Amino acid sequence: MKVRQDAWSHEDDVLLAETVLKHIREGSTQLRAFDEVGDELNRTSAACGFRWNAVVRQRYIKQIAEAKKERKERKRAASVSYYTPNKPMWSMIQQQPSFQTEASSELSIDSVIQYLQSLSQSGQSQTRLQKENEALLKENMELMTRNRELEKELQKIKQDNSIIEEDYQSLIQIMNRARRMAILEDEEPLSNAAFKMDKNGNLEKIAK
Repeated sequence: MKVRQDAWSHEDDVLLAETVLKHIREGSTQLRAFDEVGDELNRTSAACGFRWNAVVRQRYIKQIAEAKKERKERKRAASVSYYTPNKPMWSMIQQQPSFQTEASSELSIDSVIQYLQSLSQSGQSQTRLQKENEALLKENMELMTRNRELEKELQKIKQDNSIIEEDYQSLIQIMNRARRMAILEDEEPLSNAAFKMDKNGNLEKIAK
């Protein structure tokens, strides 16, 4: 099974072009060239045909014209070889291949159908890949949105935690003050002691 789907390299494109040009010169079909390249590169003939028509073909316009010209000259040379002075005209007519035979051997209905089917399969593959890419892009956007939401929640939690920490420290300070005041009350009645508030909010006993 041909499953290769990696990117085409320059060497792959050169192999595809040389094979197609060879088949054109020899009077074969491009579909056979696609099959041959597919076997060589472990790709489907549909993928080879798509690559040829979409990318590679535009680079070899001049070479394609020369290959078709060479094919035409070969056919002309082959047809001339049938005409010899020692052969009667009726035998030359019988041996001369008709245009319909040449046309059918070069581009049959089955070949056209096969090529159209390969294009359809290639188009379906491209559509499937496009849908998969769109689904992945959508999923990525959703994950990014969720990540931003989580970052906001984390920031809020940090702020709330900071407030709680400040309240806790304030409560500890109040409890420490109350404890110190209770100790002072145990040592001496408030009427006999004088106190003052320092800059940190703590009560200090004033010696008499």
